[in-house]
Amino acid sequence: MSILSLTVVTNTRLQIPGLDPWYADPQDPALTVMTDFRERASVTVPDTASIDEALEHMRHTGVRCAFAIDERRRIVVGLITAYDITGEKPMQYMQSREVPRREVLVRDIMQEISECRVADIKQIERATVAAVSNMFVRNRLTHVPVMETSETGEQRLRGLLSAAKIKRLLMRPESIGHSNLA
Repeated sequence: MSILSLTVVTNTRLQIPGLDPWYADPQDPALTVMTDFRERASVTVPDTASIDEALEHMRHTGVRCAFAIDERRRIVVGLITAYDITGEKPMQYMQSREVPRREVLVRDIMQEISECRVADIKQIERATVAAVSNMFVRNRLTHVPVMETSETGEQRLRGLLSAAKIKRLLMRPESIGHSNLA
């Protein structure tokens, strides 16, 4: 058994953890920008929640996308984004069903999980941030679930990729400032 030795802090002016800016480079591994559900819990909303409750939950947790779950069966049944809720989908649903907004539920406008376009973790493990960014541009998607397949062939959600997150991480303030210097 190996023995760990401890030392003392030599720098008494430590930066507060988490306050340093985080950026990504196009050649970085795609895994660095994926929300990995082994490290962070996914955000979920009941498919029976009102869309405004779901939007408030997403705002509170700081995300723009949540998995819709069937609480009785305890399974993921869909995906809903803040863009879905604040876009045209609720109005179209309200007009077609002649119901007020407060009666529009997540399940009424969510994307069914069977209709989601997903990425495979094995491809993400070999991809770069640039490749993922290009995938979002080509497919005009805001979020892509990442699936993992076990040896028995069972699929499970492993992570989530966000176009807005990748765009934000690729944008470095200093590169914007340098372009103005000439």
